[in-house]
Amino acid sequence: MGSIRKNIAFDPLPYVQSFFLPLILLLIIAVVFAEVPAKGQSNLDSLSKLIKKERSDTARINLLNKKVDSFIESNLDSAAKLGSSTIILAQKIKYLKGEAQARENMATIYSFQGNFTVAEQNLQAAKRIYIKLHDQLGMARLYSGYGLLYGMRAKYDSSVIAYKKSIAFAIRIKNDKLLNRAYQNIAISYQMLSNYSQALSYFQKALMFSERQHDYNSQSYIWLNMGLTYNLMDDLSRGRQALNKAIFLAKKEKIRNVELYAYSNLAVIYSKERKHQLAYEYALKAIVIGRETGDLGITAASMSKAVNALADMGKLKQAYQLGLKALVVADSSKQPYNIFQVYAAIGNVLKRESLYKQAIPYLEKGFAAMKGSDIVDESNGNAYADLSACYEQTGDYRKSLQAYKRASEITDSIRSVQNVRKATELNMNYEFDKKQQLQHAEKEKQDAANKVKQVILFAGLMLFVLLFIVSVIAYGMKQRANRLLKSQKEELESTLLKLKNAQKQLVQSEKMASLGELTAGIAHEIQNPLNFVNNFSEVSMELTDEISSQPSVKSNAEAISLASDIKLNLGRILYHGRRADSIVKGMLLHSNSNSGERQQVDLNALAEEYLRLSYHGLRAKDKTFNAGFSTDFKADLPKVSISPQEIGRVLLNIYNNAFYAVKQKQKNAEDTYKPFVEVSTRLTTNAIEIRIKDNGTGIPETVKDKIFQPFFTTKPTGEGSGLGLSISYDIINKGYGGTIGINSQEGEFTEFIIMLPQTLLA
Repeated sequence: MGSIRKNIAFDPLPYVQSFFLPLILLLIIAVVFAEVPAKGQSNLDSLSKLIKKERSDTARINLLNKKVDSFIESNLDSAAKLGSSTIILAQKIKYLKGEAQARENMATIYSFQGNFTVAEQNLQAAKRIYIKLHDQLGMARLYSGYGLLYGMRAKYDSSVIAYKKSIAFAIRIKNDKLLNRAYQNIAISYQMLSNYSQALSYFQKALMFSERQHDYNSQSYIWLNMGLTYNLMDDLSRGRQALNKAIFLAKKEKIRNVELYAYSNLAVIYSKERKHQLAYEYALKAIVIGRETGDLGITAASMSKAVNALADMGKLKQAYQLGLKALVVADSSKQPYNIFQVYAAIGNVLKRESLYKQAIPYLEKGFAAMKGSDIVDESNGNAYADLSACYEQTGDYRKSLQAYKRASEITDSIRSVQNVRKATELNMNYEFDKKQQLQHAEKEKQDAANKVKQVILFAGLMLFVLLFIVSVIAYGMKQRANRLLKSQKEELESTLLKLKNAQKQLVQSEKMASLGELTAGIAHEIQNPLNFVNNFSEVSMELTDEISSQPSVKSNAEAISLASDIKLNLGRILYHGRRADSIVKGMLLHSNSNSGERQQVDLNALAEEYLRLSYHGLRAKDKTFNAGFSTDFKADLPKVSISPQEIGRVLLNIYNNAFYAVKQKQKNAEDTYKPFVEVSTRLTTNAIEIRIKDNGTGIPETVKDKIFQPFFTTKPTGEGSGLGLSISYDIINKGYGGTIGINSQEGEFTEFIIMLPQTLLA
């Protein structure tokens, strides 16, 4: 499938025509497995990892098919080996759909390798399976495979029919992605029919779809084929731009075959522009990638281009040697057009060297390779012209005349095609001019309407200017007045807000102060009788023990029972007396306005010390309890001037509540629940912040406003006095001028936020 050079005078068309076959192949690769675009080596590595982890046989076969599809774009030999083993594995577990997809892959591989008989056998086997499974998506891909096969064999009529069937299935199942790929193939069919306007139209449809989907893989194929179309129209500038875009996207997506064909087509452009050295260099790039990917067809085509470029530069011996190497590759590809091109190229080189007798067998073998093909282009005509000249120089005038007539027939046919192409281009230009004229007429109509509007607007503008001058003066005065009023309003609102906050804080402070005084008075009054209750309870318990130990009583069961009951009752009195004593002491502590001595304290160390103290204290009471905790302290936090006993009391109260909350939630939670308490410190713009968060029971919205009130508690009777948070509130707010805030969601978490003023920093 390489380009051909027949005459000493450079003729570009054969170079272009030689690339129809490879481009069809590129699009079919993308169609058959459109769901899995290739992503290069990273995609292969990812698929290999997934295959190793997959336990399901059917899922593993699906992944293997995807891996084969990726290999097709990079290494045909590896793809063939893996595809064969996938068919065997699918047959072993009787996974029909997986086998059919694997056979589609193998048909694509065999088509590229030129083994068309085996390729068709695989497609027929896949077709039987899809018919049995009523798989319309499979049938759509299958007919794309047939289109590839016929295209590789230069049977374009059959290829078009196959693609139309694929399109019909894609429309029926509403598969936009498959239909998009079919649009690309239809565009290439129009390309082959020299209907370039339709080809570009369908390419544009496919490109718009791919751009919306951000499908760079598909875009690279489309730009490649659009580049070829522009080349056929002799629009070399746009052709070069399109091919360079294809190369850019191919490198980004690591699609080696697109890069390969783009280089080969750029060689065509430079040949047209008679830049033979550049044509040779780009052909060499294509040869290197073709050998790496195992694509014999494009390798042979690119070698033919290199042969022609060398011949055009006058390096005939070097061209001949390269032609012989290309012949081996072309024969291996088993693609008729490739074989013809290489033989024709060698024949042309020998003819240039005046070795007419040696050139004749190469030219005749080239035509023999094309027997049965429906490709008739200018390269055929040039080859027949070369053959006619060689026969004439060797004295075989009859064969020379026959070859000359055939060359003339092809030339006339090509001229007709060129006339069609020119007519197509003229039609495209006509349509473009027609659109331009309509746009121009619409613009003139719009301009006339605009002029009328302008006259009316100008008349009103003068009146408006006068009104505007007056309005500006009035507006300026109004704005100044509004700004003054707004400023005064904002100042008053700010002052009012501050007053309300101060009043609220003052009322709260007065309430708490009054409550503290009341609490202190009550506590002092209760303390003395409470001491008597506790003391006499203890003494009475000792007396019952002495009575029970008397010999005369030991023998009296009724007396012992009575003494035991009295002791039990006294124990209960003592328990509740001590509990009341604890509450009274808490009340006295709450009402105590004297603060501890302040000193420079490492707040991080203090917070961590009391966290561990709280946790291990709770563990000492209940060995079954376990909870996680973590700290996130600000590094290099300056020391704080506080009373460690007071702040420690605040932290201990909140820690105890946090561990109590996660313990309560753990009783009813699932096994997956992990009790956890987090403590963090940080330095904000205006304060030192301590956050204590637990994932416990949370606090209901209905009680959030009450938790800092004295004696309010959500704990069961006997488990809390309700003074811990009240004392903490007084210490932070009254003692240090800070705040205690709370965030909570019932059943999820509770977070206390302690803010101490930065004036406490050392």
